[in-house]
Amino acid sequence: MPVVGSYALLFVFSICSADFLSMDNNSEEESEVSDSEIDDYEAKFYSQLKAGHLIVKNTDSTYKCPFCSGKKKQGYNYKDLLQHASGIGASNRKAKVKATHRAVAKYLRDDLSETTTPSLQLVVVESHTPKNKDEQFVWPWMGILVNVPTEFKNGRYIGESGNRLKERLSLFNPLKVHSLWNYKGFTGNAVVDFSKDWIGFKDAMAFENHFESAHFGKRDWNDRNNRGTEIYGWVARTEDYNSPGPIGDHLRKNGDLKTVSDLANEESRKTDKLVANLASQIEVKNKHLQELECKYNETTLSLDQMMEQRDQLLNAYNEEIRKMQHLARNHSRRIFEENEKLREELDSKRKELGLRNKQLDSLAAQNDIDKRKFEQEKQKNAVKNSSLQMATMEQQKADENVLRLVEEQKREKEAALKKILQLEKQLDAKQKLELEIEQLKGKLLVMKHMGGEEDSTVKKKMDEMSEQLKEKIEEMEDMEALNQTLVVKERKSNDELQEARKELITGLTEMLTGRSLIGIKRMGELDEKVFQNACKQKFPGDDPDVKSVILCSKWQDELKVSNWHPFRVIIADGKEKEVIKEEDAKLQSLKEELGDEVYKAVTKALMEMNEYNPSGRYVVSELWNYKEDRKATLKEVIQYVLKQWKTHKRKRGAM
Repeated sequence: MPVVGSYALLFVFSICSADFLSMDNNSEEESEVSDSEIDDYEAKFYSQLKAGHLIVKNTDSTYKCPFCSGKKKQGYNYKDLLQHASGIGASNRKAKVKATHRAVAKYLRDDLSETTTPSLQLVVVESHTPKNKDEQFVWPWMGILVNVPTEFKNGRYIGESGNRLKERLSLFNPLKVHSLWNYKGFTGNAVVDFSKDWIGFKDAMAFENHFESAHFGKRDWNDRNNRGTEIYGWVARTEDYNSPGPIGDHLRKNGDLKTVSDLANEESRKTDKLVANLASQIEVKNKHLQELECKYNETTLSLDQMMEQRDQLLNAYNEEIRKMQHLARNHSRRIFEENEKLREELDSKRKELGLRNKQLDSLAAQNDIDKRKFEQEKQKNAVKNSSLQMATMEQQKADENVLRLVEEQKREKEAALKKILQLEKQLDAKQKLELEIEQLKGKLLVMKHMGGEEDSTVKKKMDEMSEQLKEKIEEMEDMEALNQTLVVKERKSNDELQEARKELITGLTEMLTGRSLIGIKRMGELDEKVFQNACKQKFPGDDPDVKSVILCSKWQDELKVSNWHPFRVIIADGKEKEVIKEEDAKLQSLKEELGDEVYKAVTKALMEMNEYNPSGRYVVSELWNYKEDRKATLKEVIQYVLKQWKTHKRKRGAM
């Protein structure tokens, strides 16, 4: 080999040996820190950061990583540097790199955490939060306006429109103002809608404070007897939501009751959900970064392997081979340690499977016990089914009896209708005979005045007319006798129909309830619920249930008093008709004491008693068509009973 070539080869070998020596030094430094020593090194570097030996925060309020000084970017913001340090600390990097970056992340979290000021929205909410955290408001936020000026025009009350009221309240940013109307017109009340957010709550509280500062709030409305013509206003709460009338109806239809803390918790839950979603996205990004780092490590490893292959080709340094063998032994030792860990995990899994098998055996035994219980329940159900079949047969017999009774009553009614038609025809014939008799009598009188007894022709005609008159009179007497017989039969049929109605009322009381189209209504009976509602409003301090029972019983007894006759007679459509005397002293005192609803219930019961039982003045039962709000005919009742019986029969057949 030439001398120049030898020197060139020695130069290459010297460069390679220098590279290998640098790799050896690095590997020795990195081998000094193992995975078990990461926590100790993390504490060491954290103490250096805390003592100020390592600088993290720049003078321009940015941050830098003291362990990545070779990188160009040293102007992180707080969140980016925290994410950088946390990501490398959880990666597959070398132990020393992971320890240093974990120390930086801990220092950022514990010693340099940024304090964030509360949002403007929360500050606003705290400033307007009520003292009682459990106080319920109507949400979406609503305000109430009462005593709005009204004017009676064209038979109805009118007032300012919702848009006009909204313009007057523009300082509080209302979304809409609803004017409340009823059958009389504008009620003088309105409901103001505010936005659903906390700004809307602030506007609503400002709306209420405005009226309270002017002494036109809710407390002033309740305390004053003379309220004047000014408008009163407040924010809708629980008692307004549950109040009767158009205000309560509107609030219940368009809102719910919620506390401020409930809404704050709901907003907090939404924020937590958003944070969780962002955290999951960050986690996905971190995983992607770890994958990139793994690929980077794989690429680095492949380059290292290529260098090792080059070193093997050179094969010039036996010491390097020894070190590689030493690294291989360390790698094998780590593999053995990992295999030992896997073996321990397999043993623990095997123990868990054994415990699970025991649990499954106990569950199988429990299933056998449950199976025996199921068989016992099945036998009990069989006994119950047999009892139900017997009851069904008895019910079928009762249904057949009802059907037979209904058919008989139907035939009797048809016969009565035929008799009524026959009576009408006979009445027409009777009236026709009476008319003919009167005509004949008139003709006889005319004949007598027209000629004397000597005129044989006139006399003959008079004799003929006398015979005809006699025959007509005899025919009329026979018809009257027949009519009397038919009248007796008709009265008997009417009595039978009334008896049939009474039997239907008595026998079908349970079937014909108020919930069906055809039912039994007790005419003249007071509704206790009306008294109960009135007592809850008028006597909140007493027991409203007991008070309502006492008052209802008292006025039911008053209705039975025969010498109390609060009626007056009017002429309607050419006929006399009795109506309630509104100026009656008892009724007026009742209206002042318990209100309009109770007054209407008592007057309605009086009219029913006067119509259906004027002589007795006590409650009577009547077949009633609830769909058309009138007295039900026997035909309607029979058709309804047949329909119900057929429906029940189909359901029983389906079972």
